[in-house]
Amino acid sequence: MSKAAVIYWSQTGNTQRMAEAVAEGVRSAGGEAELFPVAGIAPEEALSYSRLALGCPAMGAEVLEEAEFAPFFEAIQGALGGKRVALFGSYGWGDGEWMRNWQDEVSASGAELAGGEGVIANYEPDEEALDACRALGAALMG
Repeated sequence: MSKAAVIYWSQTGNTQRMAEAVAEGVRSAGGEAELFPVAGIAPEEALSYSRLALGCPAMGAEVLEEAEFAPFFEAIQGALGGKRVALFGSYGWGDGEWMRNWQDEVSASGAELAGGEGVIANYEPDEEALDACRALGAALMG
């Protein structure tokens, strides 16, 4: 059975709900999902997985959360080549620029972007966004 790490940062619970839906999608596709808040997994451990789902909301001027998630991502970014990566997160303003930039960074690292693009939800994810997260989790295993 293939394993995926679903790693997220969430302040209000929105991105956590998305992470849980991604994990459901992984399981529905026959994979094993291990869910981690970003503070609960070391970069070295994350890199032991061939499939990673990374979730972070847009913060400030549409950037990744800077205290915990951005340093974690920077620590693994150079080693993502050959891995399958799914991205997701919520936002409250802007137009999703943080996700487009993040996708570009992941693709430039040599990783395969599962689902072709990340899933974003404006504020609290509705059922449509959660369904998209489940589909993203399934695509991560494909």
